[in-house]
Amino acid sequence: MSIRRLRLEQPASFAFSDENRARCEREIAKYPSGRQASAVIALLWIGQEQEGWVTKPMIEAVARMLDMPFIRVLEVATFYTMFNLEPVGEHLVQVCTTTPCWLRGSDDIVAACRKHIAPAPHTVSADGKFSWMEVECLGACVNAPMLQIGKDFYEDLDGAKTEALLEALRRGERPNPGPQNGRHTSEPMGGALTLKDPQLYNGGYGRRSEGGGASVTDTEAKKPTTAASDREAPAQKPPGAAT
Repeated sequence: MSIRRLRLEQPASFAFSDENRARCEREIAKYPSGRQASAVIALLWIGQEQEGWVTKPMIEAVARMLDMPFIRVLEVATFYTMFNLEPVGEHLVQVCTTTPCWLRGSDDIVAACRKHIAPAPHTVSADGKFSWMEVECLGACVNAPMLQIGKDFYEDLDGAKTEALLEALRRGERPNPGPQNGRHTSEPMGGALTLKDPQLYNGGYGRRSEGGGASVTDTEAKKPTTAASDREAPAQKPPGAAT
């Protein structure tokens, strides 16, 4: 069990920008009077988008806006791992190391991050461009191994592809997210292979009857049959009769 606490070193103050304060007010307005606390996650997220991480002064500001005790907002911020409780780089690299990605080589992705960002996770690189961390399943198992940078997924990676991705971001480029091995979304390499047979669209493959006789058409197969409750029960055989 991990324990999430606020960083000891904290900024002196926090204030939402005018634009983000307006966003906060729109989020609060979504809830009826007396239910403003329901907007706490949205406001913390807006604050994190502005600062990169959630600070103690930010939590206090959100608590005041929502008329909530500070401890209640702190509970939310420390419970959800989507909130960063320490500074992050310009690009936060989240490497999935759950079983599917690990089996497909996520150790090589981690090694690339240690080499090009920092030896330890949760450490901002010297140039301030990156920080990295290991996370649990990000839901792109079919394209493992993968990582998330900001809101983008980069999939079908290996060590070399990860190094090239990080170097491109360091140069100020924005590589296209998604699979990095040339395939489209989650299709097999070389393109889609299913639903290509023309016979699927000109009547389909006939289904054979239970007795192994001639195939039946799709229309015949869909005809209603007598419900089991409407069928006559089979005749009972006398005791001792041969089966």
